[in-house]
Amino acid sequence: MKIVLVTDAWQPQVNGVVTTLVELVRELQARGHEVVVIQPGQFRTRPCPGYAGIDLALFPGRRLSRLIDAAQADAIHIATEGPLGWAARRHCLRRRLAFTTAFHTKFPEILHAALGVPLSWGYALFRHFHRPSSGVMVPTAGVLQMLRQRGFGQLREWTHGVDTRLFALADEAQVYPPLGQLARPVSLFVGRLSYEKNIGDFLDLDVPGSKVVCGVGPLEAALRERYPNVHWLGVLPRHELAQVYAAADVFVFPSRSETFGLVMLEAMACGLPVAAYPVDGPLQVVADSAAGALREDLHEAWVDALKVKRHEARDRALLFGWGRAAELFVSFLAVAPERTTTPRSTRPGAPAPQGSMLKRVKLSHKRHPAVE
Repeated sequence: MKIVLVTDAWQPQVNGVVTTLVELVRELQARGHEVVVIQPGQFRTRPCPGYAGIDLALFPGRRLSRLIDAAQADAIHIATEGPLGWAARRHCLRRRLAFTTAFHTKFPEILHAALGVPLSWGYALFRHFHRPSSGVMVPTAGVLQMLRQRGFGQLREWTHGVDTRLFALADEAQVYPPLGQLARPVSLFVGRLSYEKNIGDFLDLDVPGSKVVCGVGPLEAALRERYPNVHWLGVLPRHELAQVYAAADVFVFPSRSETFGLVMLEAMACGLPVAAYPVDGPLQVVADSAAGALREDLHEAWVDALKVKRHEARDRALLFGWGRAAELFVSFLAVAPERTTTPRSTRPGAPAPQGSMLKRVKLSHKRHPAVE
């Protein structure tokens, strides 16, 4: 199958959405699918105001339309709600092309935290964006339920995966050479240093040992100045990031507004237990497994997570393979009809008919091994 993937989040950006999409594309290609990625690097861009490291496409409509038309794809997936996402949405509606979308990030919460925009306004805009979608892919059952309560339709419970070969088990905490011997235990945070990550709850934790932060973002300069005793690593190549996970004793995930939290899976794959709040993301990734501790008191979670055996954290991560995630993704796509007039019943947002006009995707839903 030939798939067009439209995304405002792509390399060289560094965040969980980019990692998810890059890994998804790699897995789809390994399974024989052709993926055409339309991303900001193909357009004139400007930095996103107030959100360093994110470049947005400027006036992408005409060029994006040409790229989609030239691809002659079997399915179109719009991964993000940025300028490219809106332009792709307009093009598909104008041409009466069915498409799917995804809800990766709680941007209404970000807008609320950063600019004071009421949550109801943000979700109204996003509900409008996703309304014509033939299927809105969401990463967890918790997010699906939240969106359903806010009036979203056509929701599909998806999932994410982790590269368990790159993020390999460390039976005991290692030494990351650039940091040398740190006072133990080593507490680690990985993620963007931005409003929605609630990193202050981690930095303010009164715990022994050392704190390490890996990431960049709009709050970086202020946080570095306020917390000079924290070890700040910035952005690292992924093979080095795996070494940092392996060198820590506990992974602290303080966010209360994640849709998933891929960094938790990466940490767990390296044998690093997770301390987090019992909210969406941790509730699905860590759940009631022995991979970490979820508590309303983050200090209590930190204490309990330190008691977790590294192999127990790894065992939980092994349940999240990219094979299963890619299989679900393909099964949710709105597959284009043969090169004929689009039937009325396949207008964007309508369920696909069962007749022979549509190419049907029939994939096994059996569980794939975590490492493929």
